[in-house]
Amino acid sequence: MQKWEYVTVPVLVHATKQILDNWGEDGWELVQIVPGMNPENLVAYFKRPKGESA
Repeated sequence: MQKWEYVTVPVLVHATKQILDNWGEDGWELVQIVPGMNPENLVAYFKRPKGESA
C-alpha cells in the first residue's frame, strides 16, 4: 500500500507560480489551494509518496 507524506504551505498571491514550481521540483504534488487568513495569502496542500525526498 502506498504511504504519503503531506505538507501545508503559505503562498503569497504575487509569487504563486514560483512557490508552486519550487515545491513541484522537490517532488510534491499540489492537492488543493484555499484562501488564507487575509487576501494576500493562500494556503497550498501538497502530497508525495513517502521516502521520495529530493
